[in-house]
Amino acid sequence: MSRPVRHGTIFPAMQDAANPCSRPGADIEVRILRTGSALKDSIGRVLQAVPGSPQGPQALSRQIKIDKVLASRVLRAVRSSDEMSALHRFPGPEPLRRVLREASKLGIDDALIADAQAAVDEFAKLIQDELGDRGALDAIVSTWIPEARRDFEVKWKQSAYKAMSQLKGVRAEAIMATAIVKPSDDTHRLDLVWVSGLIGLQRLRPGASVKLATRRMGPRLEGRHPATLDGRAIEGLHDAVLEEFSTKPLPEVQVHQLGDVVHYTLQSSGFGPADARDIVLAEVNYGEMPRQYDAGDGRKGFVFAEASLPAKQIQFDAIVHQEVFKGSDAQLRIYDTALDGVADVNDRSRDLDQLDLLESVDALGTSVERIGSTCVPRYGSMIRHVIDRLGWNRHAFRIYRCKIDYPIYGSQLALCFNLPPTPGTAQPQ
Repeated sequence: MSRPVRHGTIFPAMQDAANPCSRPGADIEVRILRTGSALKDSIGRVLQAVPGSPQGPQALSRQIKIDKVLASRVLRAVRSSDEMSALHRFPGPEPLRRVLREASKLGIDDALIADAQAAVDEFAKLIQDELGDRGALDAIVSTWIPEARRDFEVKWKQSAYKAMSQLKGVRAEAIMATAIVKPSDDTHRLDLVWVSGLIGLQRLRPGASVKLATRRMGPRLEGRHPATLDGRAIEGLHDAVLEEFSTKPLPEVQVHQLGDVVHYTLQSSGFGPADARDIVLAEVNYGEMPRQYDAGDGRKGFVFAEASLPAKQIQFDAIVHQEVFKGSDAQLRIYDTALDGVADVNDRSRDLDQLDLLESVDALGTSVERIGSTCVPRYGSMIRHVIDRLGWNRHAFRIYRCKIDYPIYGSQLALCFNLPPTPGTAQPQ
């Protein structure tokens, strides 16, 4: 299935922290630690010597005549619990020099100012000589500090979103991808319903292309036959769109099926904020997925979404029947699709394409009665509408969600589940 997302991560172990020279990149790490320690200690002593010992950013900004934002960053840095966190929080060399210039006017001991200036000079030299720019330093520090890692990722994902929005000429407030999985009438198969949407979709220039797609991955069986909630074959706009949850007037939507891929292309020529709209589609695929595996197979069941256009958020839900993937919670993987396209999670050669990002999947309970969303209007009503139209039990499902700010354009997010063995076969070891 086609829609956006990404992947949970584990940080590099810090077991050798007492002996950083034993690890690759040890020299630069030691220098970073020493620089952070020197800045934290020397600038901390300067701030302690400021008359009145101001404790908050507002008081400090008034006393040494710097802006409150800069004062806040410096205070947070010197109060950090360790050198690496301090270096992450400190502003660049020039703002620090400005702090010291203003502090020197207050009669603070010249030796304290000189020590701090030397530490700032070493900070500048580290950036210029060893790393090239502050962004490179942030990338290194983010490897070791979870807080730095999150700040680093959000900053650059947001920058990528802004750039790709302009280049593609289109953006959305949110991409919604919801997979509802239930046992099929065929006891060896699973039914899969996709409820997909673009929320706050806006073309930035005329003619920009907007496309959604669904697809099947895995062993090829009989051809796909996507259907409406009423069981009719999807052939055009009014077959796929949930009009009660979409902005009117509805745009023209062309539907093209190529093998196991169904493309939905929006044909509207409008653009700009006044033309922003919500588009929600529903597609039913009976017998879409295998329910079990053969002994020794070890394959996983999965649903996935692609970040097919720039968006501020993506919400990817797997709503799974209680009799499906029993004993298994969702596991999140995120893939780079640039080289080899959409990944099958059971193809181990694609493991190298997984993206190491700070994202996670949350369990949201076992009923859709109270399901909601902060980025998709009337989301709970939408999902209950779909389940009721299909005649399914609202309380027979468990829910998993991955929600990402600024998903990387072109990335693929997969929610994976362990498949139970076929009756009479052994569980793979």
